[in-house]
Amino acid sequence: MTTIISLMKQVPLPTQMRMGEDGLMDRTKAKSIINIDCSFALEAGLQLKSMLGNAKLIVCSMGPPSFEQSLKKAISMGYDEAYLLSDRKLGGSDTFATGLAISTMLKHLGFGKGLNEDFIIVAGRQTSDGDTAHVPSQVAANLDIPQATFIEDIKFEDEHIIARRIIEGGYQILKLPKPCALSLTPTGIPPRRPSLLGAVKAKDAKINVLSVEDINLSDEKIGLSGSPTIVAKVVNIKSERAPAILSKGDDPAALIENLVENIKSGKNSLEVKEKKEQVAKKAPPEYTKFDFRDGASGILTWAELANGRITRPSLELLTPARDLANSLEEGTKVRTLLIGNDVKELANELIMHGSDEVIVVEQKRLEEYRILPFASIFAQVIKKYNPEIALFAATTAGRELAPRTAVLTQSGVTADCTGLEIGEYIDRKNKRLVTPILESRRPTYGESKLATILGFHCPQISTARAGTFEVPKKDESRVGKVTVFRPKLEKEDFITEIVETIRGDGGLANIFEADIIVSGGRGTMSDEMKLVKDLATALKKQGVNAEYASSRPMVDIGISEYARQVGQTGKTVRPKVYVAIGISGAIQHLAGMKESETIVAINKNPQEAIFSNADFGIVGDYSDVLPELIKKVNNGFTFGIKGE
Repeated sequence: MTTIISLMKQVPLPTQMRMGEDGLMDRTKAKSIINIDCSFALEAGLQLKSMLGNAKLIVCSMGPPSFEQSLKKAISMGYDEAYLLSDRKLGGSDTFATGLAISTMLKHLGFGKGLNEDFIIVAGRQTSDGDTAHVPSQVAANLDIPQATFIEDIKFEDEHIIARRIIEGGYQILKLPKPCALSLTPTGIPPRRPSLLGAVKAKDAKINVLSVEDINLSDEKIGLSGSPTIVAKVVNIKSERAPAILSKGDDPAALIENLVENIKSGKNSLEVKEKKEQVAKKAPPEYTKFDFRDGASGILTWAELANGRITRPSLELLTPARDLANSLEEGTKVRTLLIGNDVKELANELIMHGSDEVIVVEQKRLEEYRILPFASIFAQVIKKYNPEIALFAATTAGRELAPRTAVLTQSGVTADCTGLEIGEYIDRKNKRLVTPILESRRPTYGESKLATILGFHCPQISTARAGTFEVPKKDESRVGKVTVFRPKLEKEDFITEIVETIRGDGGLANIFEADIIVSGGRGTMSDEMKLVKDLATALKKQGVNAEYASSRPMVDIGISEYARQVGQTGKTVRPKVYVAIGISGAIQHLAGMKESETIVAINKNPQEAIFSNADFGIVGDYSDVLPELIKKVNNGFTFGIKGE
């Protein structure tokens, strides 16, 4: 009988998080809820059981005893058993340590290679407190089983899972054997409400609580001291945009006329208050410098391909890679791993953009990205070249490849970074100054905080948010080295079959290069973003490089494709003008659009946060306002882009 294992986590409400005196986040007084993505995974498990006919459902979690109530909710929904790994020794665990602990618990329960292999793991795509999307990949890697992430639909046919996976610019249909691990996006079937009978059953249900000792897990690689990464600092993220100028008028036409006048007059300027200069903390003079790298040297990046071309986010990686190399010892090399079929001719493009050496792996069966062989190749390349830093773009592929590679190389990994610098760490316990170390900065807790993460094992692995860094200027005079690498791959590396790949050009590159982005949120649901698209089309007819985009809710309900999603879990864009329509201004969305030169907001609710983060605004129903705005664009108005 197949066992379906759902991984679940409770998360604190971001609005109730507080900064502690140590500069780190205190979640002890914040109310906790079941992570939204995990609730969709719970439902996916129930759906799988209905497909299989005969299956056992268990739910597993790691956290404090308070998690028991959420586990009981899973029981009330229809799960048979619940397990909670709870131990103070686990406090402060990073994603690497968390993935190790959960996989060790599953092995203790009898699941894994050489044990009961008739199981399927379902998990949420990511958690709202960390937003890393690492743990499902790390659990799969520790159990040495196939995986598929960013899944929006699953079926069961001929003893295999058929999964529809979101990729950049489209989707893939994958066929996976048992055992396997799947992480679900919120685009699937919404979680059901517990039945009355289920609620009665859950009331008296026993939650099996396990400790680190119960599962025979050594505390060397768990908790704060055993994690390969630590949170060194957390600071608040504050808006740096001046108050918006709101249009005035008695009807939509008048509101649009006033918007045109306001844009011509210019936006408000921000009053800059003098800041007190902060003195950086210095290590006491008796502290000695300690180089933890143990001979590791150089930067390794990954050149992801789509439609036979190097993706823009992969080229963006070469900007921080070169900056980091220039901050390290003279002669530090930037190497790029290029995997595919007949791709050697692309190596020169990477060299012209800043890579010193391109490591090429070519095989027919590597024509399309697959997590298992690509992770194996990365581990083999890292073993040979011993880089101190490895960088991936935070695309759907990079967000699963980086954590799986981290497990294979016993390294920590930091997700979705917006800043990468070389710094130092004052190790007061051992009275030494650890340097040079990678400082990876990433927004967290719903984009309200900016955390600095440090890794103490090489390679120090980070993923960079797409659109955060500029593509380096092409230098056709640059000369580099091209090296062919022949990895050792096993038959099991190709156990997951790619049934179909559908990928289009629309929205994949243009959203990064557009001068104007017209973006629709939940408020444009009534016409499924038709007017949003019409406005983008009208701007294009005026000769403007314009594209439409969306917020996450529109992707989650299937109205917009993931390639067009702007925000924390989507793309970061920097257009000259960003028109936010029906978007509330949640901090997760602001993260992807706040660097726009000019932001125009249209929303019927004057209290929405988007108006506090825009330059110009119209309070009104988009279905009334947009037709008038489209008329204005058809008559030549282009938000100042063409100098009207």
